[in-house]
Amino acid sequence: MSAVEARLAKLGHTVPEVVPPVAAYVPAVQQGELVFSSGQLPMVDGNLVASGKVGEGEGLVDPEEAKRLAGICALNAIAAVKSVVGDLDKVTRVVKVVGFVASDPGFTGQPGVINGASELLGKAFGEAGVHARSAVGVAVLPLDTPVEVEITVAVEV
Repeated sequence: MSAVEARLAKLGHTVPEVVPPVAAYVPAVQQGELVFSSGQLPMVDGNLVASGKVGEGEGLVDPEEAKRLAGICALNAIAAVKSVVGDLDKVTRVVKVVGFVASDPGFTGQPGVINGASELLGKAFGEAGVHARSAVGVAVLPLDTPVEVEITVAVEV
């Protein structure tokens, strides 16, 4: 078990099996010292955990729940990286996180939602988990998921 996986285990998380693609792409690719994950959805055991738009009000995904879902996306992104590099201790830096939030028109809290991914990555990778980030509100995401996260990491080569 890598040190990254041990830190995640202390938080009650395990690195899941890589989520199979839902279209024509691969979960992650490596180019030189960088590994790019595809956008990861909040899938657990092959099932989408939630659907809908994020916002305040009836029928919407609560922002705190969406933040939790972003953490699941980050776990799935970690799994995608592991599927390419094998050992997560080879990750030297989380370089960039891009998070998409399917947002109700009045919702402007995308950064708080994507903090779920950023905080998990920071706990998993320590100082190497500090990263640049974009948090973007969008009208709709694949499978009507509320959130999607992709990461770019640097690894030992």
